[in-house]
Amino acid sequence: MDIVQKFYDNIAKKYDKLFSDWNEATREEAEILDRIFKDKGFGKETKILDCACGIGTQAIGLAGLGYNVTASDISEGEISEAEKRAKERGVEISFARADFRTLSDTFNEKFKLIIAMDNALPHMLTLNELEKAVKSISGCLEKGGMFVASIRDYDVLLKEKPPYSPPYIHKTENGRRVSFQIWDWEGDNYCLTQYIIEDGEEIETSKFSCEYRAVRRDELTKLLINSGCDSVEWKFPEETGFYQPIVIAKKSID
Repeated sequence: MDIVQKFYDNIAKKYDKLFSDWNEATREEAEILDRIFKDKGFGKETKILDCACGIGTQAIGLAGLGYNVTASDISEGEISEAEKRAKERGVEISFARADFRTLSDTFNEKFKLIIAMDNALPHMLTLNELEKAVKSISGCLEKGGMFVASIRDYDVLLKEKPPYSPPYIHKTENGRRVSFQIWDWEGDNYCLTQYIIEDGEEIETSKFSCEYRAVRRDELTKLLINSGCDSVEWKFPEETGFYQPIVIAKKSID
């Protein structure tokens, strides 16, 4: 089984534990994306594909705002969890299992907006795999459509290659929840180990591992331009309110 698929299958039922309030995060992140879409001239009638939907953090929030959302992911576990959560929130989303390196194998139609948030693209462990993913996503975009993605600020992280991320500590009904990551670097790639510790009446520890490749902004920008995008810009957390840098790429109308 692909390591990325295995990671998300395993973490699916606990992914919301990485947030202090997952339901509130879905609303906040949808509002951030909604502002970006509106600023670029896209209204709520626009058909969206969330090609790395996970448990539905952005897809469910956007559907709640009235967008027509299709959502896909490589992980069957996360798709199942997203479907359950969409039903609980009373929103309609068309779900499909798909690898964003080969989207045309699953979708015959093209979309005006495609998103891939929460550091999904850096799961591509080589430049060739990243290029394949970008070409696949661009191929499913309508002419004049827009791709929006977020990634960690690897331009900064690569200067020091930190061995861990700062812990998040959330209060729970029974005590506290602590989540943090250990990063083991090898060149531009690193193995990430995610820990989730429930410190309540009893201590419960969960551990999940995956791999990433640090993607530099100029690298991704070049790939997007080469795949048919004629406008690529980056927005940062202080401007958008989102916790990671966001890239916005518009596909040429020619």
